[in-house]
Amino acid sequence: MKLFEKILKEELDSFMRQGVRISVIGDSRKLPRSLQKCITKVTETTKRNSGCHLIMAVNYSGRTDIVHACRRISNKVKDGLIQPEDIDERLITHELETKCTEFPHPDLLIRTSGELRLSNFLMWQLAYTELYFDESFWPDFGEKEFVQALHSFQRRQRRFGGQNDDNLVNQKS
Repeated sequence: MKLFEKILKEELDSFMRQGVRISVIGDSRKLPRSLQKCITKVTETTKRNSGCHLIMAVNYSGRTDIVHACRRISNKVKDGLIQPEDIDERLITHELETKCTEFPHPDLLIRTSGELRLSNFLMWQLAYTELYFDESFWPDFGEKEFVQALHSFQRRQRRFGGQNDDNLVNQKS
């Protein structure tokens, strides 16, 4: 965690020069206090950057994300802000932690290290995501492996479970 904090501090100027917006999803309450402050500073400082959006999942659980979204929605129903009939995929998507991005549904997930599982990562958001599994460990996953993943992705015919691509993007609004 100290290395993570060190890198965030060292790279903040670079993020600003390159227009990188940083968001962190996950339960940061369990992180060291100094790292929490650093994350707050970096996300606040970069929040208006628009060149690239880097979302870091730290102590993130897809299932917990869904449970928290459901709790927020149930509180809105309880408080009379919405009706149960108002609950739909768009509303759930809007309550997830990935609401911080314009495109909450990744097109491609690359899973390294030969693991053939999602590991509780973006459980809702990955519903129509194409999955690519590579035997390389993360530090060894380089340009060659990335290009292979992109070529695999390009050869696929995406179906979105009967929905069209626009419906998935519009769930954000």
